Amino acid sequence: MSIAIVDYGMGNLRSVQKAFERVGAEAHIARQASDIAHADRLVLPGVGAFRDAIAELRRLDWVEPIRDWVAAEKPFLGICLGLQLLFDISYEDGEYEGLGIVPGKVVRFDLPAEYKVPHMGWNQVSKRGESPWIAGIAPETYFYFVHSYYVVPDDPSVVALESEYSHRFCAAIARGNLFATQFHPEKSQAAGQRLLTDFAACRVEL
Repeated sequence: MSIAIVDYGMGNLRSVQKAFERVGAEAHIARQASDIAHADRLVLPGVGAFRDAIAELRRLDWVEPIRDWVAAEKPFLGICLGLQLLFDISYEDGEYEGLGIVPGKVVRFDLPAEYKVPHMGWNQVSKRGESPWIAGIAPETYFYFVHSYYVVPDDPSVVALESEYSHRFCAAIARGNLFATQFHPEKSQAAGQRLLTDFAACRVEL
C-alpha cells in the first residue's frame, strides 16, 4: 500500500507525510502526475489562498489526474484547502472555479463581532451519516481547525462531519472512496492519527 501526497507548492507536505509515517503508513511526495501511477491512495493537502492553489494545480497539470483518480473511485483524502478545491466555485477574494468534483461552493464565515475569523483552534465534530471513513471517530471528538472559509455542498448527503462556530458548518465530506476534511488531521493528535490510520487501511466497497 502506497500513499501519494500531491505537491503543488501550497501544502504542508512534510507534516502530512510525517503524520502518516507515525501511524506506520508509507507516504511519498508526488511532484508530477506520473508519480502517482503506482500509488494506492492520493492525498491533496493545502494551506493558503484558493485562487493561487487552483492556478498552481492547473499550471502543473494536476487537474485532470486528480479528477481521473476520483472518477476511478480510488481512495482520496483532501485536507483543509484540499477539501475546498474539490468544489465548483470559491468566493475567496473574488470568484474562482474549482476542480468541480463535488457540486457546491466555498464561502467566508459571516459572523457576529465576538467571533474571530479565521476560525482557529480545537473544535468538536458531530457525525452525519454512516460513512466508513468516520467509523473510528468517537462522538464529539475534537479536531484542529484553521480556516476563514467553509464548503457548502449542493447535496447535504455528502456531509460526513459537522462542527459549530456560531452556526453549524461542514467539517468533512464523504462520497464513496472520496473523503475530505476542513480540519487538519496531521495537527489533531490522537484523533487525527486514528483518522489517518483508518484512511491508510480502509477502502469503501462500492
